[in-house]
Amino acid sequence: MIGFEVLACDEAARRGRLVTAHGAVDTPVFMPLATTGTVKAMTPEGVAATGARIVLGNTYHLMLRPGAERIAALGGLHHFMNWPHAILTDSGGFQVMSLAARRTIGEAGVTFRSHLDGSLHELTPERSVAIQHLLGADVTMALDECTPYPAPHGAVESSMELSMRWAERSRGTFVERAGHGIFGIVQGGVHPDLRLRSAARLIQIGFDGYAVGGLAIGEGQATTFAVLDATVPALPEDRPRYLMGVGKPADLVGAVRRGIDMFDCVLPTRSGRTAQAFTRCGTVNLRNARHADDPTPLDPECGCPACAGYSRAYLHHLCRSGEILGSMLLTAHNLRYYADLMAEMRAAIETGSLADFAAAFESSQ
Repeated sequence: MIGFEVLACDEAARRGRLVTAHGAVDTPVFMPLATTGTVKAMTPEGVAATGARIVLGNTYHLMLRPGAERIAALGGLHHFMNWPHAILTDSGGFQVMSLAARRTIGEAGVTFRSHLDGSLHELTPERSVAIQHLLGADVTMALDECTPYPAPHGAVESSMELSMRWAERSRGTFVERAGHGIFGIVQGGVHPDLRLRSAARLIQIGFDGYAVGGLAIGEGQATTFAVLDATVPALPEDRPRYLMGVGKPADLVGAVRRGIDMFDCVLPTRSGRTAQAFTRCGTVNLRNARHADDPTPLDPECGCPACAGYSRAYLHHLCRSGEILGSMLLTAHNLRYYADLMAEMRAAIETGSLADFAAAFESSQ
């Protein structure tokens, strides 16, 4: 079992600490995506230098290539990717569901064809958890069905109920060991009644943490926050809460204020590879011509390599030239920005000043 302690509160927001087999993680926390065993354009040492102490690996991609059994034989995912800190692995459900015409969903699980070579695979709750065990994940996620948005209430209800049956099977096959845990995933679309039923069922089953899934898929920030307002108060106070696939900096600030502890999203790394940088004064597109003669740093308050050693003019040149170094520097910057944002919110919660922090953040963007 993993440990979790709430160290301070500011209204609904929590400052906590998650204790895993590979070290402690201060929360609220943002987890960089190491989808295939690597954070794109970054070394593991570089990821750690941003402040990250937990990353997210992907069951679907790693089971297809290089294979969970191979990774296990080579010492597990931590050793394989040279990452000594914590790893959370998602169940593969979102990726499988996104295959659409390539997959078939049934009570047993999902049968799908690989996007790599068309080979046929079956992913059941038991197999998903077993793969995550082979990878050596500190935090395992239960397999769920990611309901599309929008969808009728009845369809969302059926999907949620299937996810709850899969959650019970996932929990039943999880192997308990010190420093490792399994999270259940609350589903139910944008319907508060279904979200509450889902949360109650997961609590009845009993998990080490609780994720809110099925959001950030087109419903908009106001709806996301409304779902959190309805759902988060129903989750146990002594367990970590994880909002999956979110999001922009403003999304993180709003969700932390609603009691969320953990986040992941492709945005900072993908944006870094497409010349987009997050700064304390808003988002910057380094491809814009106005940066071509700008000798100033990207963000004077940031201590990352991109800001400490290079000008906006040089970063603009790298991005316009398609140089790999541009992706490396901007990815490192974005991850450092996200890590700093979370650290600043942790400090604000400790001093009871998160509302002031949020107001200052909003005015700066």
